[in-house]
Amino acid sequence: MSLILCRHEPVKHPYYIDVLGIHIHSSQELCYVIYNHPILVMDDFIDELLIEFIRRDLDMDYLAGRMEKLLETGSRHEDVLFLFLSECDYYNDKEIQKYKTTVAALRALHPAEYEKAREDYMFRARQYGKAAQRYSKVLEYPADKQVNDAFLAKVYNNLGASYAMMFQFRKALSAYDKAYGLGKDMDVLKRIYFLTVFAPELDVKERYQALFTEELKSKWKVEIEGAGLDAAQDEDVRALRALFKKDPIKRMNGASAMVQRWKQEYRMMV
Repeated sequence: MSLILCRHEPVKHPYYIDVLGIHIHSSQELCYVIYNHPILVMDDFIDELLIEFIRRDLDMDYLAGRMEKLLETGSRHEDVLFLFLSECDYYNDKEIQKYKTTVAALRALHPAEYEKAREDYMFRARQYGKAAQRYSKVLEYPADKQVNDAFLAKVYNNLGASYAMMFQFRKALSAYDKAYGLGKDMDVLKRIYFLTVFAPELDVKERYQALFTEELKSKWKVEIEGAGLDAAQDEDVRALRALFKKDPIKRMNGASAMVQRWKQEYRMMV
């Protein structure tokens, strides 16, 4: 874990980035986000609110104007961001060139691969609803050398994982079924088995029941038990246990606050 030193800037209205769940209080913090999350900021990141934040709250009116002109002339968002990074002096020329290389490599991807990379980022950011919606759009690309069975199997697998994380198990099973049909990946088969454990009401095809050998089920049950032990050590679980040791009023207040936080986290996921 590194320490990031940022100068204090009198920001009255911090800029909120919902995907990351953070407020930006300085130009240096904004530089850090741009530099370390290129796939997030290359499209659909720069808008009127961000330009206004740079102009008003960061007191960079001239730079905001230059950025607006670039956008008006049809420049790509990354070119506008390159300007911002260069003007803020938070990263040196060598670091900015490295960033440009990273962005260029992302832009060189096949359109479907680029979109998948964006949705993979959303998944890692726990934005499962957005990821699922956009994975479905990736599947609409016509087949070619890149959009082949192996690629589609990965997309369906990630789509299934997104649905599973939102507890939409039937949709998850449908996506995993397509992923296994295309790739015959044993990890996907394992995930299908896990779904049958967590949601016994699911109607799993007979061919899967035949593939779930006793040897495989024994191996996978050990993994499930291990996951259960890890979950028992989770910070939220420990906090929940601690609540039950408090008096009734404190317990109710603490439980209410925890439930509200969980609700908010779930809303962000979907």
